[in-house]
Parts: sequence; C-alpha cells; structure tokens
Amino acid sequence: MSTTSQTFDQVLASTYVNLADERVGTQIVSVTDEFFAPAIRMLDPKPAVFHPGKFDDHGQYMEGWESRRKRVAGYDWCIVQLGLAGKIVGVDIDTSHFTGNYPVAASIDACCVTKGEKPDNWQEILHTVTLGPSAHHYHAVKVEGHWTHVRLNIYPDGGIARLRIYGVVQPSEDRFNDEIDLLALENGGRAVAASDEHYGNPWSLLRPGRGINMGDGWETRRRRVPGNEWCILALGKCGRISRIILDTAHYKGNYPDKCIIQGADVTVDNSKSLVTQSMFWQTLLPEQKLTMDAIHTYDKEQIIDLGPITHLRVNIIPDGGLSRVRAFGRVE
Repeated sequence: MSTTSQTFDQVLASTYVNLADERVGTQIVSVTDEFFAPAIRMLDPKPAVFHPGKFDDHGQYMEGWESRRKRVAGYDWCIVQLGLAGKIVGVDIDTSHFTGNYPVAASIDACCVTKGEKPDNWQEILHTVTLGPSAHHYHAVKVEGHWTHVRLNIYPDGGIARLRIYGVVQPSEDRFNDEIDLLALENGGRAVAASDEHYGNPWSLLRPGRGINMGDGWETRRRRVPGNEWCILALGKCGRISRIILDTAHYKGNYPDKCIIQGADVTVDNSKSLVTQSMFWQTLLPEQKLTMDAIHTYDKEQIIDLGPITHLRVNIIPDGGLSRVRAFGRVE
C-alpha cells in the first residue's frame, strides 16, 4: 500500500482508517431532517447502490441520508459520533446516485468531548466546498486536533450517499494499562503495506469482532508463481507480544496453508523502506499450520520473545484469506 503514484483518494483509503465506519461503533447523534432517507445509511461501509423502481412511503429508496426540500431559510445538518476518535486528515463527501437532489455545497465542523457530554465548541475543519451530482468529493483536512464528533452541514438540503472521515486513531492512554490487543483499530493499530489486496484489504484484519463473511477480511488472489503473500501491520504502541490469534473465519477452500509472523522495533515508519526491511525481521511466530474457518491461538510457549516491537509482518503461505489478526501484549 505504498503511496507512490497514488491519487489523493487512494492514499486516504489505503493509508488511513475511516473513523466514521459504522462497524466500529459510529453513531448518528442528531439530525435536522431525514424525511426521505435516514442519516445512518451514509455510514454504510459498502459503496452506495441505486435501486431503480424501489420505492417506500417517502419516495425512491436511496442509499444515504436525504432531507426534504427546504422551504424556509437555513440548512440541514447531521451530527456524527465517531466510532474511533482521533486526528482527521481527509474526508469524502459522496453524492453517488443523487443527481437532481444533491446539496449544492457542504462544510464540516468537529469537536472533542468526553463520554456522556453533549457535542459543543464546534470548530470548522472543512470550509464550505461545492458539491456536484453523483460524485465523490475528496478534501484534505489541515486543521489539527483530536476529534470525537463531526457535524456535516449541507446547503441548503438534499442527499449524501456516503460520508467517510479518514484519519489516525488516537486512543486514550489509560487503555494501555493492561494487556490488550495492540493491533486493534481502537488501540491505534494500522495496516501499512501488503503484497496483494485483490479480494480484501488488510485493514480488515484489525476490526473488532469476528469477520461477518469472506468480504470482511484480507484475501489475496491465487498465487501462480513461487513465494508467498504478506502484509505489514503496525501496533498502536510499542509492546511485548504474549499471545497471537489468527482467525480464518469463513475461509474454507481459500485459507492459507501455513503462516509465519515476523516482528521488529521500527523507528522510521516508511512503507517503501519497510517492505524491504521486513524480509529480514526476526521470527516472532514460527511456521504454523492453519485450518479452515477456525480461531488459532498461540501463547507464550509458541511465541519467540523479541522484546518490545512496533511492527509485524504476517506471511501467509502461499496465499489465501485471513479474517482477523490479534496481537495481545503490554506496552513497554
């Protein structure tokens, strides 16, 4: 997932996590109007699809948030509680399939509140931008801050198919007092690079819970040349690993035959140099035989103590799919 020759939208999707993904607990806090379509639909991680001829009591069924036609002064807005709090680096305001009913413009505000408090003290992180019909609108966010909520303002009304808030997770320090999954998205784990992402992105390996299907994991195409596939994952904090879990949920005829995990304490996180360096990292988990649709747990007896590390290279032999990877340990 190197950013070489990638467009801005590709960099966002491959390098950063969607803090507003409904699969990590993102919620709609309040909304001015959702007459035609509820705001929760714009948090769906799947691309928006148009359903010709599908109508409900309010008209054409649309995948996204759609307010009614405004007949008074003002504009509509929606407050979203991010499932993952952190720094925001870019957004995608997607109007796919909204052709005559999209907002003409939008802006985004953000704030940071502690649990139980109401969103307040908003700060504009994206100045008003023009929107067009049925298109992705990618914009960089350069306002620094730690954010827990965003407010999407649409002018004056209309429909938004999907809202993506890309950024870096910044978990609270008290999460790291005990042994935890240092790879988990909510703990700041990241996918850095991968040899192949044909059927699935390695970011999926870090999501909470078990995978819901084969589309909710990292899966490579069938390898037709010598060698094996791999991905590089970054821990949320430098730590000593004491337990590893590899889950092949839903992968039955396409799970990897074997797996080897390497680890290293890396000071400079540059994906281009990491790929080469990772080939020579020390072995953390020696070669293990995998089975289909199963949870594989490896404890201290099977893990080689490398001391505190920051990154893992997960080698699957020769190819296939993994649903989740967990690396439990303590911060050091």
